[in-house]
Amino acid sequence: MGSKMDDEAVRRIRDTGAKIRENVERVIVGKGEIVELAIVALLCEGHILIEDVPGTGKTMLAKSLARSLGCSFRRIQCTPDLLPSDITGTYIFNQRSSDFEFRPGPIMTQIVLADEINRATPRTQSALLEAMQERQVTAEGETILLPRPFMVLGTQNPIDLEGTFPLPEAQLDRFLLNIKIGYPSREDDRLIMARFRQDGALEELTPVVSSDELLQMQAECREIHITSDVEDYIIHIIHATREHSSLRLGASPRAMLALYSASQAFAALQGRSFVIPDDVKYLVSFVLGHRIIPKAESHLRGQTAEELLKGIVDSVLVPVEDEVGTEAG
Repeated sequence: MGSKMDDEAVRRIRDTGAKIRENVERVIVGKGEIVELAIVALLCEGHILIEDVPGTGKTMLAKSLARSLGCSFRRIQCTPDLLPSDITGTYIFNQRSSDFEFRPGPIMTQIVLADEINRATPRTQSALLEAMQERQVTAEGETILLPRPFMVLGTQNPIDLEGTFPLPEAQLDRFLLNIKIGYPSREDDRLIMARFRQDGALEELTPVVSSDELLQMQAECREIHITSDVEDYIIHIIHATREHSSLRLGASPRAMLALYSASQAFAALQGRSFVIPDDVKYLVSFVLGHRIIPKAESHLRGQTAEELLKGIVDSVLVPVEDEVGTEAG
């Protein structure tokens, strides 16, 4: 991408991304990296799995994103008695019209928060698969398209695992990114107190980008240039996970494409029309961490997926950035 028009598009994505981040950070304090990753997922039409303890701002992040985009928002509180139809919707008989009418479920919105997603049964969790991958739901044999943009933010509490159902690998693979918000610093806690002395920080947020603009940015991100050297770098990382002796499950082709598209979006948010190896390296843990499975003996040795990924990335030869820039130009 070297034309003047393309440069203007990249500049627009960078500036709009900065506006979204600034707007969300009026509510989410001290988590700029997390907000930026959420914007990366938005630009890739991807979904986010947030694993963290209660009270760290997972719901506020979802609501702030929705308000910043002017998108509709629904929250699904996942429990063991939640049924698939409670998510997708169902047909109800209307006595006045003597006909069945579809009552849409909470999935029929643009930004969906699936809170404590691992508390829903596997059958109910599977109801999200079609929506997340195909952007559609099937009810009573009829296919219904979901609105765009569409994004699912699933949350999990990593501490209280009693009564939970671990997400199957097929569903984990549908989440573009896995992030952890973490506790704020002492300074950020003080800012949170000051900002929330008066209620209304979330309610005061206004949209800074329209849905149509976001859809255009999503299409433009897919045009961000990736050289053959950086493509090879991504492929080498993916294959290294599949061949690693400490891993039971490596990264799938879907994981490879997720790393590819996330790198494009991240590069655009930095104001570049091409991807550099550092973009890929930065995103590896967020994109692949929840998709690989260490062997049992690796767990016994105390090796985490993140540590194994770091070793894999360190072992893969990095393309020379001067050559990457030359080919991109």
